[in-house]
Amino acid sequence: MNQRKTKKYMGYSGLLVILLIAIDQFTKWLAYTHLYQKPDVSVIDGVFQLKYLENDSAAFSLDPVSILHRIFHFTYFDSHPEAFLMAKMIFFAVLTIVVLVLLAIVYQRIPLNRRFLPLNIISVGIFAGAAGNLIDRVIHHYVIDFFYFSLINFPVFNVADIYVTVTMILLLILILFFYKEEDLDFLAESAHADACAPGNPKDASVEDLKNLFRKLM
Repeated sequence: MNQRKTKKYMGYSGLLVILLIAIDQFTKWLAYTHLYQKPDVSVIDGVFQLKYLENDSAAFSLDPVSILHRIFHFTYFDSHPEAFLMAKMIFFAVLTIVVLVLLAIVYQRIPLNRRFLPLNIISVGIFAGAAGNLIDRVIHHYVIDFFYFSLINFPVFNVADIYVTVTMILLLILILFFYKEEDLDFLAESAHADACAPGNPKDASVEDLKNLFRKLM
């Protein structure tokens, strides 16, 4: 049975997102308060540490903007490092906003039934993680990271990164072992029926929506 999300359900989802973001921001505040300009804290000696880091790149310190800069060698940024940092912040902020808008649209189209409940939960987790780091970029122009697996020298990360990583892993597992082609058909038909509701646009076909879900999944 295909149930559309009610305003009440969307409200509860919004509250869950706010709660997850609040947890992320609170842990970053704790990290700044107790770790900024202080020695790293060893939780498991030689394995796991709390390490304060101001990350102006993407999650896990991935930095596609710097890679592009090295390839194309934008000379202006060589003499204006502050402009380069601002350009990076704007790039990641705009990219995150685009992802959040697309995710919100997709979330609204996911049916409200038991089989697709994991997709709804995953969408909330990804949204909260992306929004949590976006808040940092807008306020500080960098993201506060503080979890560090020193045993494998894994890039420093934070709670928002955990939200995104765990939910993306779950999504991959669902795609590989749980959802079938008929589920994709159902999602596309459900989204098309919702889009064709009174007052909504009707441009996209079912096949267009199926292709969109394939790209997302």
